[in-house]
Amino acid sequence: MIDETVREIEEMQTQSSSIVAVKAAKALRELTERECHTVEDFNRVVERNSSALQRANRSHAPLYTTQQRIVEAVKESDADSVEEAKTALVEAIEAVVEEVESSKQRAAERAAELVDDGDVLLTHENSSTVMATFDEVVGAGKEVETFVTESRPRFLGRKTARQLAERDGVATTLITDGAAGHYLEEVDRVLVGMNCVIDDVVYNRIGTHSVVASAASHGVPVTVVGSSSKFIGSGFTFENTFRPASEVMLEPAEGFEVANPGYDATPTRLIDSVVTENAVMEF
Repeated sequence: MIDETVREIEEMQTQSSSIVAVKAAKALRELTERECHTVEDFNRVVERNSSALQRANRSHAPLYTTQQRIVEAVKESDADSVEEAKTALVEAIEAVVEEVESSKQRAAERAAELVDDGDVLLTHENSSTVMATFDEVVGAGKEVETFVTESRPRFLGRKTARQLAERDGVATTLITDGAAGHYLEEVDRVLVGMNCVIDDVVYNRIGTHSVVASAASHGVPVTVVGSSSKFIGSGFTFENTFRPASEVMLEPAEGFEVANPGYDATPTRLIDSVVTENAVMEF
């Protein structure tokens, strides 16, 4: 399961950084079936496999933070036997998964409070926390209109549009990325997720900066929603992921290069608020 999860992360089969963190954490359960003679051997196995999961995508901050917590918890358990160490691993995995999922839900609840009945929203890519926010909006009996960018080149917005179309109370319109500026005059709020926040920069799926900058020029407030674990301190260096050129165009590129970065950086000065499970931070 660990090798399969590493491949999924490398190939970005799962888009949401929170979901990636949960999948990677659960994958470590496989290690409870490994034969190890000493606690030290087991700790090394946990650390080695966790490192493999982290290396699968250096841009996923929640993957880094959750894996670090699991490894540290196992080491600090001071287990007297391999079985005790395995129990510590399972407990650490369950704690991390619970925190990620509950934090996402609480952040969504806070973000939904910023959305009024009848608002016109615009969202980009496919954030599981943003989708949870829409669930809270609908659950509160509010009705909204939503523009969804295609989020090229992987067209993540098409998935978002299909998911939103299944929710009563959300009138959904799919638009091309380049059309965002055209429709922003009708929008009350832009709602996007985040991969992580480092210092005064929000890192998120490519195209986020363009949407946010355009919203700022139109005076449209931008709300970024995610768990507080995505605020990263020391120890993590964001490394952008560059995807295959074939995602941009199928025919050969003759006489020119094709650049396909996975993420971009948006300064918090362009953002109205960042919502986590703990607070609404205004900028």
